[in-house]
Amino acid sequence: MKTVLVLGAGLVTRPPVRYLLDLPEVQVIVASRTVEKAEALIAGHPQGKAVALNVKDDDALRAIVADPQVDLVISLLPYIYHVKVAKLCIEFGKDMVTTSYVSPAMQELDEAAKEAGVTLLNEIGVDPGIDHMSAMQIIHDAQAHGGEVVSFRSWCGGLPAPEANDNPLGYKFSWSPRGVLLAGRNSAHYLEDGQDVVIPGEELFAHRWRVHVPGLEGDLEGYPNRDSVPYAERYGITSAKTVFRGTLRNPGWCDTLLQFVKLHLLDIEEQDWGSMTFKEFTAQRIGSAGENIRREVADYLGLPEDSFILDNLAWLGLFDDQPLPIQHGGPIDVMTAQMLKKMSYAEGERDMLVMKHEFIIAYPDRTEEVTSTMLDFGIPHGDTSMARTVGLPAAIATRMILEGKITRKGVLIPVTPDIYEPVMAELQELGIGFTETRQVK
Repeated sequence: MKTVLVLGAGLVTRPPVRYLLDLPEVQVIVASRTVEKAEALIAGHPQGKAVALNVKDDDALRAIVADPQVDLVISLLPYIYHVKVAKLCIEFGKDMVTTSYVSPAMQELDEAAKEAGVTLLNEIGVDPGIDHMSAMQIIHDAQAHGGEVVSFRSWCGGLPAPEANDNPLGYKFSWSPRGVLLAGRNSAHYLEDGQDVVIPGEELFAHRWRVHVPGLEGDLEGYPNRDSVPYAERYGITSAKTVFRGTLRNPGWCDTLLQFVKLHLLDIEEQDWGSMTFKEFTAQRIGSAGENIRREVADYLGLPEDSFILDNLAWLGLFDDQPLPIQHGGPIDVMTAQMLKKMSYAEGERDMLVMKHEFIIAYPDRTEEVTSTMLDFGIPHGDTSMARTVGLPAAIATRMILEGKITRKGVLIPVTPDIYEPVMAELQELGIGFTETRQVK
């Protein structure tokens, strides 16, 4: 019997926990600050156990990772804790799986993990995760047939299903709300026709394009996602002239979030808000008296007072006399709390996960345009698509490590066939797959 320790009980945790509990020779310990959440995930399963854990308690975290019965740790905590957990896994000889990006601090653990004989598999969710694996299938196949990738674009977004897209921002939260907003602070870097393009964080949402996704009515809106350039090397396509990874949203999101940035609503510096109202909060953001807050914001942003962006800010309550939802935190925390209140999924609503890869591949005798698309929907009154597409790849990879099918040590991401082929094959069996089209140019 193998034992898996799952750290965290958030929005994407149920599918991997249930997958692992269904395996005959696996026990699952779910550790969460709120033990009731862990108990709900276990749901009385005889091979499951729920425990309370505050990850800020270093001694408690150390003790639970050091537990001799634990063979592998899945960290579904906020990314800031992954390195701490990884160091403990190295110390105590435990393998580890996460769905988050490999940070520089995590990469620095590569040699120590190899010396300890430990596998630290990261980026095995959806984005990052399925994006890597599905892209590598096409890239390696092209290279095996003498092809060279000269252009690669990849888009991904978690959105409301069309029938659930009923708020003016076109978005609802299926994963960490603060994480969604924090991502709006990131700068971006990509290659476009051989040119290095760098977008400062404050300008991120000013750079967006219409993106057509087969199977959806109307276009989506895409903008750059972090630093795409290192993926040329990671994917083995260093001769590509275009390497771009982007995020998908419904139209209007970028225009609104661009004004969020100008209003300093994504600032992280904490302060005490006391009994401040939203109108006072917004007035403070722009240094105004707040006598006619909508007009003052319009003037500050250089927008007409009847702009749909002002309508969106009003819908979010930023011009109201209602008290702020929190008394302490950064402006980003105020917006996180308010947007979660206004933009959560109702019971029975479906979310949607959209992924699209666009390749131009040069062969000795032809050039092909290849498009690979995944369109996955949540289950009404069941798991969200986000939870399934993030959690199931991690669970499948965990099973493979436990069974000795992934044996490489060190800091890994799923860009090699020994990982991506079996994971993608099983995801296909679980209904998560891609549709591919090819056209000779």
